[in-house]
Amino acid sequence: MTPVLELRDVTAAYGPFRALFGVSLAVAPGEAVALLGSNGAGKTTVARVASGLVAPSGGTVLVRGRDLTGAPPHRFARAGIAHAPEGRSVFASLTVEENLRLSFRRSRGRRAVPEALEQAFARFPALATRRRQLAGTLSGGEQRILSLARVLVEAPALLVADELSLGLAPVMVDQIYAELARLRDEGTALLAVEQHVGHALALCDRVVLLEHGTVRWAGPAEAARDRLAVSLSARGPAGEV
Repeated sequence: MTPVLELRDVTAAYGPFRALFGVSLAVAPGEAVALLGSNGAGKTTVARVASGLVAPSGGTVLVRGRDLTGAPPHRFARAGIAHAPEGRSVFASLTVEENLRLSFRRSRGRRAVPEALEQAFARFPALATRRRQLAGTLSGGEQRILSLARVLVEAPALLVADELSLGLAPVMVDQIYAELARLRDEGTALLAVEQHVGHALALCDRVVLLEHGTVRWAGPAEAARDRLAVSLSARGPAGEV
């Protein structure tokens, strides 16, 4: 089966600083892969390469078997790759509905906006009750949900979820991961960039462990749980690797 995403020996740099050194990984259709590692390991750079936001300085990026190495982000989006970045990537001065309308108009065209809004509010009822509220006044978790709603309605072939739990209360993390699980069950592949190991292992089929910009280990989630047990106990309850 052709992977929906494949990185082959990818290197990447920010100016003189090299962030990735020969990273290779693949995500099969419908598969959920967790990308784990400490801060500075290169996880976010992998996520940006996977969605076209960073052009690799070496190696190959394939989407559904097509070489998109160095292609602009809109080519990745048209090929079915969606990116939910870390942080609160919303337009703070627009309402919840205006944020959604703007996104759906760009991706689907004006005529499809009402149907897309209906789908978004059906999937995220909390957003429907806040549709006239300025996005900047939402809580951090609600803004993250709004960011997710803008991409999940599109039913992408692959969602790159970059540190979606970062800085959120546990109840909001649980809600976001419930949505990611539902998306996975509906057939969308996931590349979940995370530091919270417990959530990532519960969601994903396989794990890729990054260290200093290289892949140190890759394998099934159950094997990763055993491999990381000592590290987790040494680092305490935060569950970071």
